[in-house]
Order: sequence, then C-alpha cells, then structure tokens
Amino acid sequence: MSTEGATRRLPRAQRRAQILTAATSAFARSGFAATSLDDVAAEAGVTRMVVYTHFESKTALYQAVLDRMQDRLHDATGAPDYDRFSVAGLLDVAAADPAGFRLLFHHAAREPEFRAEVDRIRAGGYEVAHRYLAADIPDPAWAAWACHLVPIVVQEAVIAWLDAGQPDPDTAAERITRVIAGIRAAAVP
Repeated sequence: MSTEGATRRLPRAQRRAQILTAATSAFARSGFAATSLDDVAAEAGVTRMVVYTHFESKTALYQAVLDRMQDRLHDATGAPDYDRFSVAGLLDVAAADPAGFRLLFHHAAREPEFRAEVDRIRAGGYEVAHRYLAADIPDPAWAAWACHLVPIVVQEAVIAWLDAGQPDPDTAAERITRVIAGIRAAAVP
C-alpha cells in the first residue's frame, strides 16, 4: 500500500474514515487476533502513530468498525421501524461494504472480546422478528422458533448472495422476503 495518504494531510474525519475502511478490510481478511495495528496502518497508507491518534487500541478500532457497520445498517433499514424495504436496505449496505457485513455477522462472533456485542445484535434480531411474526403464529414455541430462525437466515442469505456474486440485485430482496414468508408458513399449523 502506498504511503501517499500519510504525507497528504486530511481533515480528521476523513482520516478516521480512511482508517476505518482499511481496518475493515484487514480485520475481515485476517481476523482480530492476527491483525496488528501495523497491518491496519499499512492498509491505510499511514503510520501506526496516525492510527493511534484516532484509536486508543486495536480493540477500540475493531469496536469502531463494528459500530460503523451497525450505524449504516440502522440507517439503511429504517431501524427501529422496519418495513418491507428493510431487506433491500440490508442488501444495499452489504453490497457497498461486503467486508464490513461479513465482519459484523461472521467474524465478530468468533472473537471472544466481541461475543457480547454479537449476542446483543442477535437478540435485537429476535425482537424485530417477534414484533412482526409472533401475532401470526398461534403456538408460542413455534413462534419462538421462527423468531430465532428468521434473523439468522436473513444474515446468511445476504452473505450467500454476496458469495454468489450478488446475482440479480433487483429481485434479491424479494427473494429473501419469500424465504421469511416460508419460515412463517412453516411455523403455522
């Protein structure tokens, strides 16, 4: 990576965004434990000291990467008032930042320091599914099953869509919505 960014002075917010983008790529490629701040600095084209001027530690940087992705997802999906356009927003963010999406929903779950964060996200997904599905599913046990399953399936469907090369983006949201409807139908007697 070039050090051109290190010699050119950027406004603080732009430099921070540059470091977050580089950190997202580096962490998604090698994981939290195997990625050093030197790796992030090299990816960003800055020095390690520049990274430290924005983030006090590798843990703080990783958390900032996760927070940025969550903020993007909340903005794009209309959180907390999800609607029929929320899946499309989820796909838009994933397409714009596949590494960040994978980092949040796959890699962070494997990092002990961030497991509680992932569990909180999963609990939020359950709550959203419960808000929209539970009233339509008379058996509480099957309602709980569907509400646990839907967020996991949606996340995995988006990752599978990314892995498949983002086929037919104009119909991807509708297809994932049909999967959600299939889970709901399977839970209703």
